[in-house]
Amino acid sequence: MSIDVGRSILIIVLCAACTFAERYFPFAVFGKREVPDTVRYLGKILPMAVIATLVVYCLRGTDIGSMSSLVPAASAVIVTALLHLWKSNTLISVAGGTAVYMVLVQAVFK
Repeated sequence: MSIDVGRSILIIVLCAACTFAERYFPFAVFGKREVPDTVRYLGKILPMAVIATLVVYCLRGTDIGSMSSLVPAASAVIVTALLHLWKSNTLISVAGGTAVYMVLVQAVFK
């Protein structure tokens, strides 16, 4: 299925507008007022909950009885965790874990 240029531009504009809106929303709601404790708590706990959900989602189909499925998945999780502990940079961590997984799946465990 191919998408024409106009539709592609519309998709990009909508994504940019949604991203801008979600970044602007807290300032529009709270302004210069103090942020409530509930919102601060959610700001601390939700990123970890999202990451945990993504880990479960990504590993749900892993066959633990098959080395060709288990080794790449486990290696990627370990590399991602170690990179994050070392650099504390989500982009580097996810990119590193993805790269390890793809190399293992595409080159080692064909």
